[in-house]
Amino acid sequence: MPDTDSTHPTRHHSEHVDCIISGGGPAGIVAGLLLARGGVKVIVLEKHMDFFRDFRGDTIHPSTLRLLDELGLYHEFARIAHRRVEGVTLTGRGGKDVLLADFTRLDLPHPFMTIAPQWDFLNLLAKAGEDEPNFDLRMRVEATSLIWDDDRVVGLRARNSTVAVPAASTAPSVTEAAPPPEDTDVHAGERPDSTSDASTPATVEFRAPLVIAADGRWSQARAEAGLSVRKLSSTIDVWWFRIDTEAVLPDSVAPRGGNGKVFVAIPRDGHVQIARLIPKGADERLRAEGIGALRDAVAETYPQLAADVGQVEFDDVKLLDVRRNEARRWFTDGLLCIGDSAHAMSPLGGVGVNLAVQDGIAVARTLAEPLRAGSVRTAELRRLQLRRLPTTRAVELLQSGIHRMVEPAVHGHRPIRPPAPVEWLLTTFPALTRIPARILGVGITAEHAPDFARREEPTFEGTQ
Repeated sequence: MPDTDSTHPTRHHSEHVDCIISGGGPAGIVAGLLLARGGVKVIVLEKHMDFFRDFRGDTIHPSTLRLLDELGLYHEFARIAHRRVEGVTLTGRGGKDVLLADFTRLDLPHPFMTIAPQWDFLNLLAKAGEDEPNFDLRMRVEATSLIWDDDRVVGLRARNSTVAVPAASTAPSVTEAAPPPEDTDVHAGERPDSTSDASTPATVEFRAPLVIAADGRWSQARAEAGLSVRKLSSTIDVWWFRIDTEAVLPDSVAPRGGNGKVFVAIPRDGHVQIARLIPKGADERLRAEGIGALRDAVAETYPQLAADVGQVEFDDVKLLDVRRNEARRWFTDGLLCIGDSAHAMSPLGGVGVNLAVQDGIAVARTLAEPLRAGSVRTAELRRLQLRRLPTTRAVELLQSGIHRMVEPAVHGHRPIRPPAPVEWLLTTFPALTRIPARILGVGITAEHAPDFARREEPTFEGTQ
């Protein structure tokens, strides 16, 4: 695709680095920090002014805790308010909890999962990046299009919301992005508006041997590159809201309830974050039933919250359109997709953050050396996808099993129950609970920080 377009009227300048990462979520920040510690000059672009979002996965899995150890950051993380989860349980046929995944059986430094605000986790990694001269995090800078040289991606164009210029200013030649294909399951981003009379954000070009798309499940970069996705089944959406409370709830990520009233509650200091699982497309119908129906359903499922549900209003209830998919190919020449842009997971099981972090580690292990040399071949991008596929597919399979257990309850058909043979096996042979714990907590391929990214940290007595 030739670099010939000159239709963008906003002022821009060009920066050259070793790697550009679009998206400051777990995949992008981890990849950027580790690459920077490996001598790769990295710019990470994040379109928001901070890391706070309505929908952020708060589960930090055992392998991610091990990574924090390897990076010399675990004790700093331990000072963040968090809760510890040692297993995943569901109610069995006899009314007792059935342990499905037992993290304590894993031979790891931290054989448990934590529930901690993801924005605190990302802030911790971003702060560590401040000590790395090769790490450059640009907040409020939004990637708008890829830059092409024939069929190779050579950079991207972004809107810098921290710098405004008059809309009438002129710009030299820039490159038009490939149009999003009609069959990809994405939402394309907007282009700068050249007709506005107001000041518009400055446009900047970033050029590098590799662009990493870590821009989420609606990845614009993936769409522009024509990378189609394989859709996976999901018949649920999620309502997401909070209740301020001092009530004590179990530290669990397992769904509770039934008969169309299924919830996941994440306890935090001073409040609880609630996810209600609803049938896909049922948002308007359920809102029409009135806020009282939602409040009653919460109180029925969590009696501890009965005194606090009156504060819930529909204005505070956000809808998450749950999509599960995987890009058939994660790369094209000069571009690599990781995290949700490569494989979008549903919130069930809290698996997305761990997969994204592991993708970021794999990027540093596989690509730091070629990036330092200034050239990345498609064969190296293919090798990274093949490295990550076994864990990705195993987690997709496990999450599909969770959906098959939970979705009938969401649709009001039957209670949440593990399949009878699975329940019998796990209760008869408890050691088998290590298998789903391994898939959820570590994956098939264990990803460790490369030696160049590791740092020592003093051990403080009493820190777990």
